[in-house]
Amino acid sequence: MTTSTAAPPAPESASTARSSVRGSRTVTLIAMCLGAMITFLQITATVSALTTIQQDLKVDPTTLVWLPSAYTLMVASVVLSAATLGNRYGRRRMFGAGVIAMIVGAAVVAGAPTVAWVIVGQLVAGLGGALILPNSLAILGATFTDPHRRTEVITAWSAASGIGLAIGPLIAGTLLRHYPWHSVYLSTIVLGVITLVVAAIGVAESRPSAARLDVPGLLLGTVAIAAAVYAMIQGGKDGYTSPVVTAAWIVAVVALVGFVLVELRASAPMLDVRLFRSASFSAVMVVAAVSLFGFTGVSILLVLFHERAQALSPLDTGWRMLVLFGTYVVVAFGAGRVIRRTGFKTPLTLGLVLGAVASFALAAQGPTASFGHRWALFALFGAAGGLVVAPATAAALASVAPAQAGMASGAVNAARQVGSVVGSSLLGTLLTTTMLADLPDRLVAHHVDEPTRAVVQAAAATGATGDQPLPDSVRAALAEALTSGVQAGLRVNGIVFLVTAVLVLALVRNRPHQH
Repeated sequence: MTTSTAAPPAPESASTARSSVRGSRTVTLIAMCLGAMITFLQITATVSALTTIQQDLKVDPTTLVWLPSAYTLMVASVVLSAATLGNRYGRRRMFGAGVIAMIVGAAVVAGAPTVAWVIVGQLVAGLGGALILPNSLAILGATFTDPHRRTEVITAWSAASGIGLAIGPLIAGTLLRHYPWHSVYLSTIVLGVITLVVAAIGVAESRPSAARLDVPGLLLGTVAIAAAVYAMIQGGKDGYTSPVVTAAWIVAVVALVGFVLVELRASAPMLDVRLFRSASFSAVMVVAAVSLFGFTGVSILLVLFHERAQALSPLDTGWRMLVLFGTYVVVAFGAGRVIRRTGFKTPLTLGLVLGAVASFALAAQGPTASFGHRWALFALFGAAGGLVVAPATAAALASVAPAQAGMASGAVNAARQVGSVVGSSLLGTLLTTTMLADLPDRLVAHHVDEPTRAVVQAAAATGATGDQPLPDSVRAALAEALTSGVQAGLRVNGIVFLVTAVLVLALVRNRPHQH
């Protein structure tokens, strides 16, 4: 079976020859890390500005979930196809196109007058993220061919995404203190321009195959993922058995079955589904999804907790989240060298268990808990993410031959982004539904009169509670109700992490496969 990335060596050799003339390993690593930073900076910029956007544009809580989810929906839907486009038309070219799309998408959001335009801009930026992620990983895989060195480089790439997560809330908080929320997206534009310049200076083109494009696989794969992710997000708003959501699930299943059948028969498939015969590769895909499920979902929960339940400013929230993201960056950078000595299984299992412990411990704390009692748990969850997110990506690429790096990078990024959108949408929806269900009892407990209770409950359902000063009793009830939603999401994440830890112990190959 010939795959789209397993072509005769001549094109890759030509690319390698060009690389020796025009490419630089150091500059290539810097450019790819900057690209990873952009994709996650967009996420944290949006999350940090959610409260301000909701108040300014009068966004109801269920629609609010779509603001970060629109971005990850597009990334998850297109990322597998983007890897194939890179293999066909050039990874550097598609990487550059992705950065440009990120810049355009951020510009649309920065000038958005309505929530609809915010979502449109997020979708355009998501297209850019989908082009950046698999092609940057594939470029690194083609540039650094030694298995151990490649593992270290990929963990550095994953750690760079953590830098984007870390600086996003700080930049957003600083800008929101002085300017409208639209200014938050200027950081994506500036970093995007810098990335384009660095990539133009020292990144060589990488095009391993000139095989024809697998158009049926590309279309069916995109439809399958898009329909499934849409059903997950919209199900939280309309109900998972509503006609529209049910139809989306049916489309997703039919497209998935069609995709598998087409890829099995294709002479040059977009994704060789036979890779999933490896229990280790399949398990790593699950781990990749779960890692971003927890990391993205919990980050959103904690940001909303600080800004809504504890009434902190975006900048104060950013400084607190820096403990989590900063620890993630440090641990992720060191994870590459740790893997060389321990293999994949130990850090992945340890990280998932520590993440579960941190989730359960954070869920046990109430709305008035001080950060002095919570910072160590933030650091623990950040360290857990560093032990899971980066090694999971490296483990996926280590499970396949170097010629299949583009295919594997597309698959692992698709899994990561599906996990991210499920985490943000599922945990965000769980927060909203739990909060609205718990709010009536909280209002009664704080002796709020019946007419006021009806007004507050209606306002909470439409997201209008932040527009006016509230009595202390109402504010306390809202904080407690929202905290109960955050706690529910954290407990679910803890359970998911523990189940996945068992899967790692049972199935994941401990060392890079020797090809």
